Amino acid sequence: MRKRSPPVCPAEKISFTAQAGLHCLFVNRPATFTFTLFLRQTNIIRPFPACFIIMRKVVITGLGAVTPIGNTVPAFNKALMLGQQGAGPITRFDTTSYKTTFGCEVKNFDPLCYMNKVEARKRDLFTQFALAAAAQAIAQAFPGGLAGINLHRAGIIIGAANGGTHTYEQQVKEFCKGNGSPAFHPMFVPMMMANAASGSISIQYGFKGPNYVTVAACASSNIALADALHKIRYGQADIMLAGGTEASISEAAVGGFISMKALSSNNDTTACRPFDKTRDGFVIGEGAALLLLEAEEHALRRGAAIIAELAGGAITSDAGHMVAPHTNGEGAAMAMQLALQDAGMTAPDIDYLNAHATSTPVGDLCEIAAIRNIFGDAPAHLRISATKASYGHLLGAAGVLGVIAALHTLESQQVPPTINTTTLDPAIPPTLPIVLQTSVPHVINTVMCNSFGFGGHNAIIICKKYVPTRA
Repeated sequence: MRKRSPPVCPAEKISFTAQAGLHCLFVNRPATFTFTLFLRQTNIIRPFPACFIIMRKVVITGLGAVTPIGNTVPAFNKALMLGQQGAGPITRFDTTSYKTTFGCEVKNFDPLCYMNKVEARKRDLFTQFALAAAAQAIAQAFPGGLAGINLHRAGIIIGAANGGTHTYEQQVKEFCKGNGSPAFHPMFVPMMMANAASGSISIQYGFKGPNYVTVAACASSNIALADALHKIRYGQADIMLAGGTEASISEAAVGGFISMKALSSNNDTTACRPFDKTRDGFVIGEGAALLLLEAEEHALRRGAAIIAELAGGAITSDAGHMVAPHTNGEGAAMAMQLALQDAGMTAPDIDYLNAHATSTPVGDLCEIAAIRNIFGDAPAHLRISATKASYGHLLGAAGVLGVIAALHTLESQQVPPTINTTTLDPAIPPTLPIVLQTSVPHVINTVMCNSFGFGGHNAIIICKKYVPTRA
């Protein structure tokens, strides 16, 4: 009788968990050996011809943030839970002739707490924010310093939608005042380039692994985080500092968004009203948010305090319109579903969703369509909030600041409120569990953070309470 070949998986790649607890990637290739694997999807133990890559668990050991409602993570979390406002009149330039005069500026930020005067003069504000957040995250993760750490295995990925906006505008205005001679400042290019933040952090701390910037509008920082997850998961790095930074409350950026009719013209502290029937646009913000990620075994070996696990992430593209998402939320829903698959979860596993919701008439409803597609109209296990109501839209830093807000819920077991929103848009099912006005208690073990950007970018991150890997 002819001997039967071992069964093979029809998919080219499939995630699985081995019986010993290792998270692996199965690759269907001509085999030289056979392993018995436990397939997550089928719960069937069967032999597969395989070669495989161990997928390492990725944990979070440090957080850093500079925001409109607090210049450290503890200050940010406290203000968020109390429902404090970050909006106010713009002070970075004269708004007399502008239709929108309100924004969410960082307050009382002193770069000299993180660098000397010479270094501060050579860095745009967006890089200063990033260096401050990096200092916080690294200090939390490595309270004893970086001595003994293999910095060739440490990398940085920073998202930024615009880069050195203030430097660019100031230098171009000076050029236009002159006689046409290109008398630009020698530091003009190094200060304005989008990768200035990641490069500066690398130089400051000696991180010699992967180092680059992700530019995908308002999804930039979540994409940076997803990239960093994969760098560690697949063994390309042991440590990654990832997130986003932005300082675009400037004449040209604000003026451009006004021309697009993207900004709210309700010039008061309650202008950002996600999901509210009176919302009319987003409120621009600024700041930085970074996470220090490590391979689980690396963190445990050095006795690090683990905050949470970065469980999964996914990125998709709408391939539709440059500044408007699909009305049915197709691209966003696909990213949410793929993130669940990447984390080995299903929708009922998510306890809290930090929505992208920026308070735009179209965007908020598109996200609601995506949420309903994945979670239904009345998910009892889920709570949703839109925290940009408190601190505005940080563009390239928005996603990871939402992740930091979501991580706090794992510790506090409290859902932050969606302030300013008083009457939900009639198009939103009242059964959707959106938390308004005040924080509420909820059992939270797993969180999702949505982030979307112009260009059709969708990036979703999932984190969960850390549980040590089974030996």
